[in-house]
Amino acid sequence: MKGTAPMAGYEMEKDQILKRLARVEGQVRGIARMVEEDRYCIEVLDQVAAVTKALQNVSVGLLHEHLSHCVSDAVTAGGPEATEKIEEATSAIARLVRS
Repeated sequence: MKGTAPMAGYEMEKDQILKRLARVEGQVRGIARMVEEDRYCIEVLDQVAAVTKALQNVSVGLLHEHLSHCVSDAVTAGGPEATEKIEEATSAIARLVRS
């Protein structure tokens, strides 16, 4: 259907994802406070690394859900949408690897 947004493959995990993102948001605010308080550089960098890891975990979870639902359903149905979903997932993985 043109003009409609595709259904999110993570719908069943949405609450868990939102909780993780809220935790990350709190961590980022904590890092800002650390900078405002002139905390030691390495302490700040350690917290940045922790936030980066947390976001990577969210990304991997979203990717898993996308592969399990969106890509799997498209491959089962076949046709050009299957190829499109595989290319889309491959591009997303490439972006994650580069980040």
